[in-house]
Amino acid sequence: MSHDSRELPAGPDGLTRFLGGSPLMVAFRLVLLSVLVGVVLAAIGFDPWNIIQSIRLLFRRLWDLGFDAVNWLWRYFLLGAVVVVPIWLLSRIFTAPPRRY
Repeated sequence: MSHDSRELPAGPDGLTRFLGGSPLMVAFRLVLLSVLVGVVLAAIGFDPWNIIQSIRLLFRRLWDLGFDAVNWLWRYFLLGAVVVVPIWLLSRIFTAPPRRY
């Protein structure tokens, strides 16, 4: 039996395949995403040490504010959509597979 390199499986190992990239890059992306989500949650008043109470307080504030809360959420939705939708549309346009005629 020869130990030819053609017999070795090609491609990433199981851990890299499972994580979707190298472990270091995946960890970096998860840390960055966690910080960004934490900033957003802190902006709406969530407390990481008492998340259940924070969620209940958020819903109570939404209920107390009534239509002002809907207006507040709508404004933030529109503000985010002004950035997110064009970026999504451009990414879909530039990553679309070429048409075959």
